[in-house]
Amino acid sequence: MTLHLLPSSESGSGGSWLGGGLSEMLDGAPNGAIEEEGPVLPVTILVGSQTGNAEGCAKKMAKDLGRGRFETEVVDMGQYDFSRLAGEKNLLIITSAYGDGDPPDNAADLYEFIQSDKAPEMKGVRFSVLSLGDTEYPDFCKCGIDFDNRLEALGAERFYQRVDCDVDYDEPFAAWRKGVFESLGGAASIAATDSGEEDIVPYGKKNPFWSPILRNYNLNSVGAEKETHHVELSLEGSGMDYVVGDALGVFPVNSGAQVDEILESLPFNTNEEVPIPGGGEVPLRDALMTGYDIRSLTPKLLQAWQERSGSPYLRSVVESGDRKVMNDFCWGRELIDLVTEYPADFSDGEEFVPVLKKLQPRLYSISSSPNAHPGEVHLTIAIVRYHSHGRERGGVCSTFLADRAEGIQPGSFIHHNKAFRLVEDDKAPIIMVGPGTGVAPFRAFLEERRVRGSTGKNWLLFGNPYRETDFLYEEEFVSMQEDGILTRLDLAFSRDQKEKIYVQHRMEEEGAEMWNWLEAGAFFYVCGDASRMAKDVDASLHQIVEKHGGKSEDEAKSYVKNLKKEKRYQRDVY
Repeated sequence: MTLHLLPSSESGSGGSWLGGGLSEMLDGAPNGAIEEEGPVLPVTILVGSQTGNAEGCAKKMAKDLGRGRFETEVVDMGQYDFSRLAGEKNLLIITSAYGDGDPPDNAADLYEFIQSDKAPEMKGVRFSVLSLGDTEYPDFCKCGIDFDNRLEALGAERFYQRVDCDVDYDEPFAAWRKGVFESLGGAASIAATDSGEEDIVPYGKKNPFWSPILRNYNLNSVGAEKETHHVELSLEGSGMDYVVGDALGVFPVNSGAQVDEILESLPFNTNEEVPIPGGGEVPLRDALMTGYDIRSLTPKLLQAWQERSGSPYLRSVVESGDRKVMNDFCWGRELIDLVTEYPADFSDGEEFVPVLKKLQPRLYSISSSPNAHPGEVHLTIAIVRYHSHGRERGGVCSTFLADRAEGIQPGSFIHHNKAFRLVEDDKAPIIMVGPGTGVAPFRAFLEERRVRGSTGKNWLLFGNPYRETDFLYEEEFVSMQEDGILTRLDLAFSRDQKEKIYVQHRMEEEGAEMWNWLEAGAFFYVCGDASRMAKDVDASLHQIVEKHGGKSEDEAKSYVKNLKKEKRYQRDVY
């Protein structure tokens, strides 16, 4: 058995899976790898990962294959040589999707190529796809689905069916791993446990640390249309370490008032205990408070509900087969709407809870430097509130932290985002584009550079609706300007004038200067909304390179692609 591990774009600046990664993958295998009789089978694992989940799956898959007669190569899609496609023997695609089903940044070029007329015929290539996504988005797992369909259209043979994973992907991933391993002829059993963050620190996603809340206040001024909370939590005694660019996972608690309304409307005895995700049984109320998602409506839930409801309208929605009809129904509705408007005849809690999704933690970009605030982690959270179908609604975790967290220590864990890392060179200039709560990691970047004594120039572009009420961290950023830490601060308050102005407009206004920074080696970072802001910023970046770099459209595309390959263009988008 031979493992060839190529550099990963999510390994941090200059990082690689070679060396330490190899020992990590073999660690825990009986006597290292299991050598089996027969020829060695080549397997290439292509990884498209935005926040690290797909990369983690690829490492675990490689570890499994390391126990058999396989020559395994794990390749970041952004580093892959397209000319190799037609010659692959056994190809595994592991990719996430974000926003409107878009490919991760490191997968974008390969995705574009394989969908184009330039893609080669792939007869003789055997493949399987693992797709990661979130059923709350309309185009669930679209990137992986597109890869799967296109490979088949190009003549490749699917040797194991694609598996689409929701945010709680452990079980479907485990099933895919086992199926792929056995389909490839692996005889060694797959270990029941995985190595991961829980092996390194005592706390993680499966074992959260209960973090005391130190401070929690609204950053917006009185009269603001928005509500944005600054939340500080203690990590003392957790053993959890993070670096700027990472995220914090927070486990929310559902609204007690809404849970009680649901219980009052259910047609069975709600005092009995029910199973909860992860094992064990608790009273139904406790299960709905902390174990199950009572906000998200999914096709699976609607199907199960209409089978027990008898509602002709709900049945027509489910059986329409029209995604738009389904999405339009789900938008702005929650479990409470089904319970009260379309009653269903579940016989007991044990039959009821399996149709619900597990309540997932929410990930928030960390807005503090661990060196500036030892033992603490800070978050910048937009509180989501809206009105629909006659009810006041809100984001599960944001309203929990804003309204219901007093006296509670939320469960938390560190989510390492190796695709979004502050450059280690303290002399390198950086450009940060972060409107709204997208400014969170850049507060952390600036704090870190101040602690380090970095001499590189720092340029922040920030935007929000109104300066008077929505200038988040104004005093801090103004102070950083006065201290010389923040070299440039360009602001875009969209509604302070008749014509709306956004961060991409400020970029274009200062395009010549931005081009000079890029040519001087600046690293370009973007954080925030993926569907609109990040796309608009990317388009403006291309225009700046074209206009002020004197390049053609194709040359500008090549320039920006090269920035990504050099990890000088990084995005934390959602």
